[in-house]
Amino acid sequence: MQTYKVIGLMSGTSLDGLDLAYCHFYQENTNWKFTIVTTKSIDYTPDLKEQLKNAILLPVPEFTELHNWYGTWLGKQVKEFVNEYNLDVDFIASHGHTTHHKPEKGFTLQIGSGQHLANSSGIKTICDFRTNDVALGGQGAPLVPIGDMYLFSKYDFCLNLGGISNVSFQQKDKRIAYDIGIANMALNYVTQKIDLGYDKNGDLAKSGAINTTLLSNLSNIAYYQLPYPKSTGYEWFKKEIVPIIESTDDTIENILHSIVLHICDTISNDLLTEARKPRNTLLVTGGGALNGFLMHTLKEKLGSSFILETPSKTVIEFKEALIFAFMGTLRHLEKPNALATVTGAKKDSSCGVIYIPQ
Repeated sequence: MQTYKVIGLMSGTSLDGLDLAYCHFYQENTNWKFTIVTTKSIDYTPDLKEQLKNAILLPVPEFTELHNWYGTWLGKQVKEFVNEYNLDVDFIASHGHTTHHKPEKGFTLQIGSGQHLANSSGIKTICDFRTNDVALGGQGAPLVPIGDMYLFSKYDFCLNLGGISNVSFQQKDKRIAYDIGIANMALNYVTQKIDLGYDKNGDLAKSGAINTTLLSNLSNIAYYQLPYPKSTGYEWFKKEIVPIIESTDDTIENILHSIVLHICDTISNDLLTEARKPRNTLLVTGGGALNGFLMHTLKEKLGSSFILETPSKTVIEFKEALIFAFMGTLRHLEKPNALATVTGAKKDSSCGVIYIPQ
């Protein structure tokens, strides 16, 4: 039985830091199994966070310099991780950090040069998982549903609450998935105004009250009316969400409270529409799964139609890194890892570019 030993790297839209997950994958009969052996999270310094956030504004020479530097930096973090835990690694699978995502214009871009990463770490690296899907007419996102389908198939729905909320589910014989809308990106944007990285357990939001104007303005954003497949990212957040938040004159607590209600409204509206059974199991992962007020509110809005299940804290926090490690494994085996039914591409494809250390 072949076991693939892979380090998955994930930097999400919430900009909280880099996740590293050392995972083992193997097959029993035709079923894929996994073990998350060890993990590590590295917080971004304020300076690096600002560089990544503002990368979209950089001219090409400075952007390319950051792309290469960040790839080298990622490789150094991997090398330290490998040495710290004495890991035996077959290859790295790196998502990179999304700076540009405009599939409707035919491009998506994740910085973190694969060749610099491979050279810096000394380990074969697979990255750039989104570009080929976009070249095939797809959204290049979401990609995590391939892992939901193979690794978490016992759940009716898989919900990820990262910077953006996205959902994945089986509809007859095909996998459906898309970005629902905003999640932690908006909450963290607000808490940073009072020098807090995030609202721990949603305590600040819980203490607030509804701002009906803010809630209405958020709910009327055009993206929510679009059919899937659809995906979104930081550009959309900056253009559509930030002006609404900035024009709201209210307390931090009330703004957070209203955003949580909005997040739960958009998720519950979509899930209740897609539910095909009286009782559905819902796996919830991502940082939002650790927000007690958000989870309580979501559970109330979904009612008896959904049973919310949260896995171990390790899976909650490292599921995306795990699944990109799995996507790297499928790419290594030249098997499809991007689903056309999810992204809207012309066909399923095996995405990712392979870099050999020099």
